[in-house]
Amino acid sequence: MRGKRTATGAALAAGALAVTGLAFAPTAAAVTPQTATITASCGIFGGGAATLTATQSGTSATITLTSTAIKAPVAVAKDSIASTLTLVKASGGTTVFSGTKNPAMAAGAPVSVGPLPGTVASGDSLETYGGSLKMVIFGVTVTCTATAKQSPGPFVFS
Repeated sequence: MRGKRTATGAALAAGALAVTGLAFAPTAAAVTPQTATITASCGIFGGGAATLTATQSGTSATITLTSTAIKAPVAVAKDSIASTLTLVKASGGTTVFSGTKNPAMAAGAPVSVGPLPGTVASGDSLETYGGSLKMVIFGVTVTCTATAKQSPGPFVFS
C-alpha cells in the first residue's frame, strides 16, 4: 500500500511539473512581424502614418488598423463602420479581412478599425502596398491606399 501511495505521489508531482513547464513556456508568434507601419492616402479624408497589428490562430487571422494621422470624417458609433482591408499576396492574388469592428469615434478623432477577421494559409506573405482599406461610413465610402511598402516588411503567417 505504501508503495502505491509513493508511486501515485511521484506521478502527480511529475504531472504538476509538466503542467508548470507548459504554463511558463514561451508562446510562439504565429505571424511575423506582429505590427507594421504604413503611410496611407485617403483622398479628401486625409492620410498619413498608420499601424497594423496582426494576430493568427491556425487559419484564422485578424488585423487592426489605427492611425492618429487619419481622422474620422464624422462622429461614428461603436461597430458601425463596414471595413474591408485587402492585402496583396506575394504569391499572387489577394486576401480580404472584413468586418464591422470599431470603437466609437468623435468627428476628427483618430481612426481605428478592427480586429478585422480573415483566413490565411501557412506561408502566406501579405502586404498592404497594392491593396486598400475601404470603410463605409453612413453610406459614404472612404478608400485608403498605402503609398509605399509596409515596414518592417510583409506579414508572414505560419
